[in-house]
Amino acid sequence: MYEFDRTDIKIVNLLLEDGRMSASEAARRMGDISERAVRYRIDRMIDEGVIQISAVVSPEALGFTIKADVWLEVESDLILDVAKKMAAFENVTYVACGIGQNDISIQVVAKDTAEIYHFVTEVIRKVPGVRKTTTSIVPIILKDVYQWRIPEKIAKEAAAGETV
Repeated sequence: MYEFDRTDIKIVNLLLEDGRMSASEAARRMGDISERAVRYRIDRMIDEGVIQISAVVSPEALGFTIKADVWLEVESDLILDVAKKMAAFENVTYVACGIGQNDISIQVVAKDTAEIYHFVTEVIRKVPGVRKTTTSIVPIILKDVYQWRIPEKIAKEAAAGETV
């Protein structure tokens, strides 16, 4: 497990504001650390798999204004195969396997609800192993995965001088 300190948390929060922020700008805004130290910490967090820096595409900007969550009930010995098939579709933005009522959860983007309907009924439901689907149109997303921040508890402990 990676051991965060308050400096790492400040760097991560600055990168969440702007993933293109330079190490020199982050050091300037933090005021108590060199550009070299910021660059070293960013590289270490990337190398250890704590953070990744990448572009986040806005499907809406490309005309994919409808999002839907689709839950799949799948034959137990085909769950991973079906999940991999779902991940291969260009209009699927998220795929996860779960434990509980539904075996797979996906998010689909489309230009309209008719496209969602067609994809669910004519594509997903015809994949071998899929028993049942449940679909929900998602009109508003208040927080997405790329907006997740380090929990306050960790930030408070790190601010108190402890490593986590």
